[in-house]
Amino acid sequence: MGKTTKKIGKLSRRNGVALSASESVLKMLQKRAYSPGQHGPIAGRRRPRLSVFALQLREKQKAKHLYGMMEKQFRNCFKKAETMPGNTGENLSRMLETRLDNTVFRIGFAKTRAQARQMVSHAMFTVNGKKVNIPSFRVSVDDEIQIREGKRAKGVFTDYAERAKHHQAPSWLHVDPLAYAGKVVSIPQGEDLKEVYDPKMIVEFYSR
Repeated sequence: MGKTTKKIGKLSRRNGVALSASESVLKMLQKRAYSPGQHGPIAGRRRPRLSVFALQLREKQKAKHLYGMMEKQFRNCFKKAETMPGNTGENLSRMLETRLDNTVFRIGFAKTRAQARQMVSHAMFTVNGKKVNIPSFRVSVDDEIQIREGKRAKGVFTDYAERAKHHQAPSWLHVDPLAYAGKVVSIPQGEDLKEVYDPKMIVEFYSR
């Protein structure tokens, strides 16, 4: 996990945005708000002007790293978004947001998406009463995500009740801390889809 945090920290600095909610990454970005490398901190150094392709690639990479996905997995997600009716960029963002690992993170069960992905892989949650251990599983309206009863005593959840008091879940989710559960009440849209990447540029990248 240490190497992963370091890598995400460097990527966050390079892009100038936090690609993880990890406290160490946020502190790193705040403390060293410049690109990694020996020339990063040089005052007045101009960043090279990026080509349109490079800008599009950067936005794709931001989204991919933010949600912790591999290239093939991300590309397949985009291809599916293309076949859906409506705006491809919005479809893509909505598909990324409704992944089970991201939903677990948004509910507040996990502190970071990486931790949420690990929790899901260890089968710590149920969806509508059924155990699910696939991070890419896509949730739908009326789905209820709950911490399995036998997992609630795990160390990762010891401070959940306290964290839940301060956690602000997005409008498309309803959280019931006492039941260790969250429910999808609507599809993510509008402000709920705004993130550090530009989905329009990702569409342009794959449409070359």
